[in-house]
Amino acid sequence: MKENKMQKNNDNMADGNGRMHENYIEGRNAVTEAFRAGKTIDKIFILNGCQDGPIQTIKREAKKHDAVIHFVTRERLDQMSETGTHQGVIAVAAAYAYAEVEDILKAAEDKGEPPFIFLLDGIEDPHNLGAIIRTACQAGAHGVIIPKNRAVGLTPTVARTSAGAINYIPVAKVTNMSQTIEELKKKGMWFACAEMSGDIMYNCNLTGSLGLVIGSEGDGVSRLVSEKCDFHVKIPMEGPLDSLNASVAAGVLAYEVVRQRINSRK
Repeated sequence: MKENKMQKNNDNMADGNGRMHENYIEGRNAVTEAFRAGKTIDKIFILNGCQDGPIQTIKREAKKHDAVIHFVTRERLDQMSETGTHQGVIAVAAAYAYAEVEDILKAAEDKGEPPFIFLLDGIEDPHNLGAIIRTACQAGAHGVIIPKNRAVGLTPTVARTSAGAINYIPVAKVTNMSQTIEELKKKGMWFACAEMSGDIMYNCNLTGSLGLVIGSEGDGVSRLVSEKCDFHVKIPMEGPLDSLNASVAAGVLAYEVVRQRINSRK
């Protein structure tokens, strides 16, 4: 759900010198070996204009493993580097391996429950993602789906903020969120988009096979994803502000889903 950006995300600039404290793998040999070892790589930063053999190999591996490639300046790499020997390439490894969407559906099937899935459209703050994963786990959701691009992945900060929930709920990463929604619709799922223009959540049917779509901190749910949803739902608010923090909004909506599911079983 859309929220005002009241503060910058400081996790990516933790020490004041532009160094990002993530799961970094620096250097050509180290990055190549990480791929060979089967590590889950979220993204790779490569020196712009570098086209030699080792870099070409890394680019091929990145595309093969669906890692996002960013071409950046040497200054940016120098700022990011924690070793000073990045050799023109830095990879960011995920703290946890990603699941597949089918794994999430299987989790619901194994419990004999209609699927309840969170779809997060562009959450960039790792604290928000970690908090939503924790809420999803505690609300009985069967999984979380995040996009490949323009969103935070499973970083160490996300893992810490989830307070261990990341070990109990599958998180899948997809290339195209709109297409994923279409594919899940064919399996009988309905999708509720969190938007201030929607119907009050108490008046919406949030039972059955449901995907709850939460938008980014700044822009909310993207137009294409919003149009794919079956209906739009909002949280009633009495205060002077027009939105809630993304993780708070996800929590409020999640427990309205829980309330309705409990009542539907009575």
